[in-house]
Amino acid sequence: MDRAEGCGVLHVDMDAFFASVAVRENPELAGRPVIVGGAGGRGVVTSATYEARAFGVHSAMPTARALRLCPDAVVVPGDMALYSEVSRGVMAVFGSITPLVEPLSVDEAFLEVTGAARRLGDAQAVAELVKARVFDEQGITCSVGVAPTKFVAKLASTRSKPDGLLVVRPHEVVGFLHPLPVGALWGVGPRTEEALHAVGLRTVGQLAHAPVELLQRAVGPGSGAHLRELSWGRDPRHVVPDEREKSTGAEETFGRDVDDPAVVHRELLHLAERVAGRLRGAGHQARTVTLKVRFSDFTTITRSRTLPAPSDVGQVLYDTARELFDALGLDRVPVRLVGVRAERLADAGATPVQLALGEREHGRRDAELAADRAVARFGVGAVRPATLLRRDGITGRSQAAPRPDRAPRTTRRDDG
Repeated sequence: MDRAEGCGVLHVDMDAFFASVAVRENPELAGRPVIVGGAGGRGVVTSATYEARAFGVHSAMPTARALRLCPDAVVVPGDMALYSEVSRGVMAVFGSITPLVEPLSVDEAFLEVTGAARRLGDAQAVAELVKARVFDEQGITCSVGVAPTKFVAKLASTRSKPDGLLVVRPHEVVGFLHPLPVGALWGVGPRTEEALHAVGLRTVGQLAHAPVELLQRAVGPGSGAHLRELSWGRDPRHVVPDEREKSTGAEETFGRDVDDPAVVHRELLHLAERVAGRLRGAGHQARTVTLKVRFSDFTTITRSRTLPAPSDVGQVLYDTARELFDALGLDRVPVRLVGVRAERLADAGATPVQLALGEREHGRRDAELAADRAVARFGVGAVRPATLLRRDGITGRSQAAPRPDRAPRTTRRDDG
């Protein structure tokens, strides 16, 4: 019998992706606790090697606290351009094995390998091939879960970390799931977990055998039915290749709380330029711009506006974000963080362009495309709006306020 008969879904997750890439680039760091993130007073951990995690360090933790837990850790800054390059290489490996690849973020994806198994062996053999090629071609390790469904495959990859491979065959699914805590189920966050604990349900097996009425009272009719299905390993979703990214954004935490609108405006311009560059690089345009503001007491608000026409122009994104910020009417209110997000993305090539009467043939978008070419040739910072020169300055620090700690942003935190 096939070692993985009935299994066609792989979940592949890079191990501590950002930190692994940092160690790959600096081999002398191998075996040492390494933290990727901002080193300033408000720096945040975005990734950590397993040597650092052994001390309790994890992503989203303040770097200062991480260093108290692990004083010998080496802190290195993020390099989003490098991570993107490695991610493209990893996804190319997946695409060479099967066309059915559903990326979830820069460092993980689902693969449907039923067809590939006919020429490469069963799903376990394909998983071993994926692991070997990622290591040989990119110099980093990954963990792979093999199962009949996406949900179980993802759990299996998590349980096999780091650098592991776990196959859950169809007849093993229930035995694999039922001993797990209810928090392992998709859709169970802290509040749902607390509600399930309150009615005595702590394991997936207990949830699977609980009366439906009890589940519905605890978490609601819809969630109760969904969790019951997952508890028995039933997940009807298929691997969806090339699923469109729904949004992209960037945000910054200031070195100290800022109550000067001019400083906030300058940061919004910087963020809008970054987001617009990502849009153009991916061939997308945004229909909606969302502003995020976090205050000194950690209260967070968002405001959104739909654009008259889809755009990938930094000036358009900035003008919209600035108007949204100014409309808040803040009067010297300390701001801790600001963010700009482009949402409802569309293909740039499929978006019609209509010039207004009297408008120049070549406008702001052409200028920003030219700037993209300069950046590609000479590096980040080769061309930028003059306003941002006051932000960065020659020394790399703002002349109006401390430069925000840099931390790479992805579609999710690097928890692998």
